[in-house]
Amino acid sequence: MRCPIVAVLVCCAASAAVVRLDIIDRSPVLDGRAFGKAGAYERLKGKALLAVDPKLAANQRIVDLKLAPRNAEGLVEFSTDIFILRPVDVSKGNGTVLFEVPNRGGKGMLAMFNRAQGSADPGKAEHFGDALLLNEGYTLVWIGWQTDVPAGADRMRLYAPVAAGVKGLVRAEHTPDRAVDLIPLGDASHTPYAVDSSAPVKVTVRDGVDGERKVLAASEWTLEKDAIRLHAPATPGRIYEVIYASSDPPVVGLGAAAIRDVIAHLKREHKYAIGFGTSQSAMLLRGYLYEGFNKGEDGRQVFDGIFAHVAGARRATFHRFVQHSRTAGPLRNGSLSPTEQFPFADLDQKDHVTGRVDGILQRARAAKVMPKVFYTNSAYEYWGSGASLVHTTTDGKRDLPLAPTTRMYLFAGGQHGPAAFPPSRGRGQNLANFNDYRWAMRALLGHLQAWVSEGKTPPPASYPRITDGTLTALQGYRFPALPEVALPVKTHQPAVLDFGKDYLRAGVVTTEPPRVVNQYAPLVPQAGKDGNDVAGVRMPEVSCSLGVFTGWNLRNASAGASDTLLANTGSYIPLATVAGDYSGCASREARALADHGLLLPEDVTAVADLAVRHREWALSQSTRSAVR
Repeated sequence: MRCPIVAVLVCCAASAAVVRLDIIDRSPVLDGRAFGKAGAYERLKGKALLAVDPKLAANQRIVDLKLAPRNAEGLVEFSTDIFILRPVDVSKGNGTVLFEVPNRGGKGMLAMFNRAQGSADPGKAEHFGDALLLNEGYTLVWIGWQTDVPAGADRMRLYAPVAAGVKGLVRAEHTPDRAVDLIPLGDASHTPYAVDSSAPVKVTVRDGVDGERKVLAASEWTLEKDAIRLHAPATPGRIYEVIYASSDPPVVGLGAAAIRDVIAHLKREHKYAIGFGTSQSAMLLRGYLYEGFNKGEDGRQVFDGIFAHVAGARRATFHRFVQHSRTAGPLRNGSLSPTEQFPFADLDQKDHVTGRVDGILQRARAAKVMPKVFYTNSAYEYWGSGASLVHTTTDGKRDLPLAPTTRMYLFAGGQHGPAAFPPSRGRGQNLANFNDYRWAMRALLGHLQAWVSEGKTPPPASYPRITDGTLTALQGYRFPALPEVALPVKTHQPAVLDFGKDYLRAGVVTTEPPRVVNQYAPLVPQAGKDGNDVAGVRMPEVSCSLGVFTGWNLRNASAGASDTLLANTGSYIPLATVAGDYSGCASREARALADHGLLLPEDVTAVADLAVRHREWALSQSTRSAVR
């Protein structure tokens, strides 16, 4: 039975988890403007009402689902926000649903792929940029999956039932960059779990992830709404940790079920579906695959392709009282977070500490629902997110093969997200890294879609390896001696964590903070003589040595912990003037990327011109410094 999208649609409830789509706003995109062969587009905004059966095998891994209230048919009901941009005549599109996992409730793929101005409610011309995705005929979809996203209009949210009466531990963490006196219980304005005032609250402070915790006496702080108020200002760079009890957790795994079931429903009008995510959202996709959600309730494959960008070795979890905004990494908000847990690689690997054997795609392979997968990472993910563990043994001694259905690409000398230009130092010792590799993302998306829909082989994987010397332990990292540039003395190291005996079995944390059992051994990309990464996709500014672009930057003295990596940030370090035809070099390197399928042919000139403009700025800075 076919269920096209219409306003207030009652769907095939007997055969699908999507009960109804309530479309509250349906309007033409840019007054009906035509986009490529797809023609006019429309915006659909509303909610999906869903119901899942706790007894079905497809839902068995949803923590606390059996504790949620049920309707008369024994189903658990919930809903989610949806936002869709699609051709008015779907048959004119390319047959592909391109779903973006909302990052903290937002929408980012139009800015990523269309070179557009970001918006939570895209509707104006500047929100669509050069309209690449629409000209290609994708149906663009966003679905809410988090219950705790920050307040604000047009953020995508999941509305999940709670496991009433269930209690548990919550751990909040904050590393201030200034001498503030407020320690929020929620991260980045997210809604925190409520504090059970009948149970004790423990506040500690320590220096570094491995530092000894000092308990702050109750006389040193006050519990306020959603925060701890310190009676003396915090010390920048120290980790402030709050552990408290809460109750009535929402069934967060329904966020993954919502994605699974809405995408499965939309595939009734489309042949293919690709899931895309950046950072937190890419971690969601890796967790989605690991937990087996790519098999629908009907047994069919949901996503044909997965594009996970800058996840590193991390993946989302769906345990009781999870906080999806908190992610492991250098000092920020989530050290010892469960986002860095074995397994890291797609194919089965052995944990050298625990002896466990597991893989991200183990369940997908067993269910015969293996998607084509692209992993893209910047150099920062190797320094700050353990990205090497996705393709090496956990002890960092050997390379691992990729799955035949997986491709991996390192953006050499990139940071988590390219910095604004011209760059500033912010909280770092060096200028932030503005190496804009997003141009290559546009080309790679086309390759993934062609691989999924036509079986066309994408460009070869491009990432550092132990065997050819382009991947190294920190002690083997070769970086030129540059004036006033301090090198990292440590990388972020994912830890083997023990959250209690019920964690792996039932998704229930009973030990907070977790017990640190051991550490894994991440590696970093090797640098060449000029300091730039040797391996990976090198944008013209890296290949033509505009300056040194690194995946690391250190916190400055004012932010505290100045020997520690600055989260999500790389460095741009100017080099002395380089003789030669820079414009010619930039053009040649851009054309070479296009020849290898890593730039769209129509983007070659823009990328080369951008490199030249950046070089002119760099020269002007050198001239000013010389005059002073």
